[in-house]
Amino acid sequence: MALRSEIESHLYVLLDTGRFRDYGPNGLQVEGKPEVRKIVSGVTASLALIDAAIAAQADAILVHHGLFWKGQDGRLTGWLKARVEKLLAHQVNLFAYHLPLDAHPEFGNNAQFGAKLKLAPDGRFGEQDLGFIGSPAQPLTLAALTALLQFRVGRPPVVVEGDGRPLKRIAWCTGGAQGYFEAAIAAGADAYITGEISEPQAHYARETGVAFLACGHHASERFGAPAVAAQVAQHFGLEHEFIDIENPA
Repeated sequence: MALRSEIESHLYVLLDTGRFRDYGPNGLQVEGKPEVRKIVSGVTASLALIDAAIAAQADAILVHHGLFWKGQDGRLTGWLKARVEKLLAHQVNLFAYHLPLDAHPEFGNNAQFGAKLKLAPDGRFGEQDLGFIGSPAQPLTLAALTALLQFRVGRPPVVVEGDGRPLKRIAWCTGGAQGYFEAAIAAGADAYITGEISEPQAHYARETGVAFLACGHHASERFGAPAVAAQVAQHFGLEHEFIDIENPA
């Protein structure tokens, strides 16, 4: 058992939360019972995850995508009211960490995703140094990288081919980081992996020769939250369960 306040303090230090300029509040977003014995991790604080955590008798949920974002209306109506109501009714704590969870060098989304692809980062790029870049053990072909990516995330990525060069330097940033493509090119990447693609990236790939691969926002961000929650569970002697709510994104 651990106190909610102890977990909150531990996560603040572990994820270096205070240094990030983010799109919403990081940390405890909904206060539940003061004592925690079981923590459930997931990608997004959806109603489906909240229901599954309640069924699993969790005292706390840790997610990457929380409930509150800058520019949001903020009134507790509709879907937001339904989620908050369930959490409060069952006294379940909700912890959410966005950019801090992306950036952590060991437990973060990018670190864990890179480990799945056997990519060790040796550099950072992009806003707040969120993007990772590194070299594979030996240069990869685009076909080999595509196959590896599909194996790891369980779905074929959207691929915009570059100029066919050997992939000696690979950059990545999980989630909706398609806007970091230009920074990845400037950092010397031969290929860039992220979760989503928007219209401009196809043109950049064709014109620069740097391959672009989009493997899904949710699909690429399933690794950070369970890694962080497992560390917390081990540190405090808690039970932990990762619940992945299927999402086509």
